[in-house]
Amino acid sequence: MELADTRHEINNRTRNSSPGFWKSIVLNKLSAPPVYIGLFALSLLCAVLIGTKGLVPGILILIFLIGVPVVYGVVAHPQFGITVLFVAAYLLFIPMKMDTGGFPLGTVMDILEYLLILGFFVKQKTDTNWSIFKDRLSYFTMAWIAYNFAEVGNPSSISPLAWVYTIRTTAVVITMYFVFVYQIRDQSFIKLIFKIWIALAIVGAADGFKQENFGYFQSEHDYLYGDPGRVALLFIDGHMRKFSIFSDPVAFAYNMASASVLCITLMFGPIKVYKKYILGVIVAFLMFCMLYSGTRGAFPLVPASLLMLAILNYNKTVLKFAIAAAIFFVGLIFVPTSNPSIVRFQTAFRPNNDPSFNLRKMNQARIRPFILSHPLGGGLGSTGVWGQKFAPGSMLANFPPDSGYVRVAVESGTIGILLLCSLVFVALLTGINNFYLIRDPVLKNYSLAATLVVFTYNIGNYPQEAIVQFPSNVIFFLCMALITICRRLDREKQNLAVQ
Repeated sequence: MELADTRHEINNRTRNSSPGFWKSIVLNKLSAPPVYIGLFALSLLCAVLIGTKGLVPGILILIFLIGVPVVYGVVAHPQFGITVLFVAAYLLFIPMKMDTGGFPLGTVMDILEYLLILGFFVKQKTDTNWSIFKDRLSYFTMAWIAYNFAEVGNPSSISPLAWVYTIRTTAVVITMYFVFVYQIRDQSFIKLIFKIWIALAIVGAADGFKQENFGYFQSEHDYLYGDPGRVALLFIDGHMRKFSIFSDPVAFAYNMASASVLCITLMFGPIKVYKKYILGVIVAFLMFCMLYSGTRGAFPLVPASLLMLAILNYNKTVLKFAIAAAIFFVGLIFVPTSNPSIVRFQTAFRPNNDPSFNLRKMNQARIRPFILSHPLGGGLGSTGVWGQKFAPGSMLANFPPDSGYVRVAVESGTIGILLLCSLVFVALLTGINNFYLIRDPVLKNYSLAATLVVFTYNIGNYPQEAIVQFPSNVIFFLCMALITICRRLDREKQNLAVQ
């Protein structure tokens, strides 16, 4: 009797503990008959909708099927989200050059950034740690963000809408610094980001090479010749400047330069010899393709960064490489040639003989009295595209800044330019200090690479607007974050070693 009762009790427990309907489907790896029936019915519904309503329902269904998992992944898995943001920033302008029917692809980047910020606060609920932001670089970054938001009340601003459109590419992107610092928590992910970065740079260089030697894709051709002003801007001295997968030749050149600096720095890290040679070949390819952009402001960036590398990481190997590179660059500057790309490279090192450079000097002298008399500037978005859209005919709308620092001085005033320069100075100071403090050789090398990329964009921001366009803005603030992250990871390693 007792034995029968025991068996009855076990059977009841087994029935009660059996998986439910949905759990059984998952356990069967979605191979249950109801799944087949449901998918078949859903496919019929999609076919009917597309057949009767056109492609729009099909596109919406596809966006839903892809978008929902991606949104969840970005919020719940921050490293996945950071990877998606980085890749999207690099490839954003490929679909933008196609006929997307006016689809606001720039808004997609905004959504990704907002989702990462949301994921940051969600993570803080279970893992609160604000102490990692208690450093000078974070404080100056916060101050720069706060000042950009405060510019909405600038009395000299001619349009609040210009501020609304501009703040997206300033304060919101800068906020990614805090997301990167908080969410990047292991050395392997930094290595993965660097690999993706180099791979994407190779793709960009290859497309620039293809444009120069084999012509444009049809979508690129339509994008280029769809605007006569764009053709007039890019066709110089009988040669069309190439833009590759990026928004313009400037972004193309600056991304080739920054990726080259990254590869050169990694070459002197603790990696296998054959990888050093591979990185050397990649650097040669990136810099060769950079010439096709015709962006003179980018050409001195790699030599300047090599000089900084030789100063910070002084040893015989680096010194020999720097001397060899210097001889090569000097030879390239003075070698007689009729190649238009090399000729334009040579003029970058003779700015006083360049009419474009002299015109910029005249424009800067013309705007200097306005900057000195307006400590808050003319308001975000008062120059360039947004100034022409929201305040056409105004003095600032028609002023070509042609420089990231000049634009900040005009729009944000002397206070803004002092804040920005202080932020960059603190970033470089922190990077240099951390390079000498970090003990782990890999993290030391990563920190140096990030510091040199920030240094590269800092120099490039004077002749051009270097850090306002994707992907340069994401790369710049990612590298700023990596300066802090590498030092934190090294401290964690040292603490573990002591224990």
